[in-house]
Amino acid sequence: MAKKVRSVRVPLELAELDLSALVRECASHLRDLDSAVLLSSQGNREAADALVKARRTDLGRRVGNLVWEARVRHQEAARSRETEKKAAEK
Repeated sequence: MAKKVRSVRVPLELAELDLSALVRECASHLRDLDSAVLLSSQGNREAADALVKARRTDLGRRVGNLVWEARVRHQEAARSRETEKKAAEK
């Protein structure tokens, strides 16, 4: 039985996440899964498995890259806020 999630703590770094790009990557992954189902139904099970394996790795890498970019943008924004704060104190 699945547990219901009542709340999720999201790091502040993910506030800068490009959700449109994330949805695009997931949509692309779903199209690849449809292609794999088609290959499998045509009797080419090995090709379907290879496609799913390759795309799963690719999706993980791309989502990881989006998260990394969001973290970098968050750090740059924090640095600029800190610099502005120090300049205002002087």
